[in-house]
Amino acid sequence: MDSIRYNETGVNHPIMNDTPFPSSPCPLCGHAPIRAFHRDRFRAYLRCPVCGLIFVPPEDRLPPEEEKARYDLHQNHPDDLGYRDFLNQLARPLLARLGPPPLDGLDYGSGPGPTLSVMLKEHGHRMALYDIFYAVYPEAMARTYDFVTCTETFEHFHNPREEWNRLVGLVRPGGWLAIMTLLIDDPESFPDLHYIADLTHVSFFSCQTFRFLTARDGLPVEFIGNNVILIQKPEGKSNAGA
Repeated sequence: MDSIRYNETGVNHPIMNDTPFPSSPCPLCGHAPIRAFHRDRFRAYLRCPVCGLIFVPPEDRLPPEEEKARYDLHQNHPDDLGYRDFLNQLARPLLARLGPPPLDGLDYGSGPGPTLSVMLKEHGHRMALYDIFYAVYPEAMARTYDFVTCTETFEHFHNPREEWNRLVGLVRPGGWLAIMTLLIDDPESFPDLHYIADLTHVSFFSCQTFRFLTARDGLPVEFIGNNVILIQKPEGKSNAGA
């Protein structure tokens, strides 16, 4: 392995030696073996050669109580105009593709300060919330929606295959799944990304990853910028996940 040099954030240069890492199959597509990709002073990062997912192995993830303690520090609020501008990267293109209100929407991973749901309600849509820490509403998971939003949440998924299947299953035929997560399309830049300094971020997606999923499951996909993914479930497609 190459020698390791750390900067002040604890990020080093990439492993990128493509060595097999047989103990952890890909948590998204199930392929094994996956490959060692990078290591910093905090944790290892593995990469699937099939779907391209970069992920932190289970033994290097934060325990749930520490993960939630970090989320509790978030200061997101509907009155924060800067946060609204950030979420508009997803809200505006999604609204342009939705039919006239009111439609039924779900904000999945709404967090401690739900804001996107407020913004979409202001456009006349009906919104439900779900979050594993802050909005545990089983009834929200027992129905389907005209659109589902999932902003800055995919990178937190410990079980991305299960989460992907759930989200696709929540969308009605003809409806939309709108995702915001930073797309890691330049592996060489990975060690320098501020995104990996957040230890609650454990799954890192790319255009390759979403193209793999949507091609496999027969779903059209659009990419907007480097962090918004819009997926429409075709009319007549089953509500079941992949």
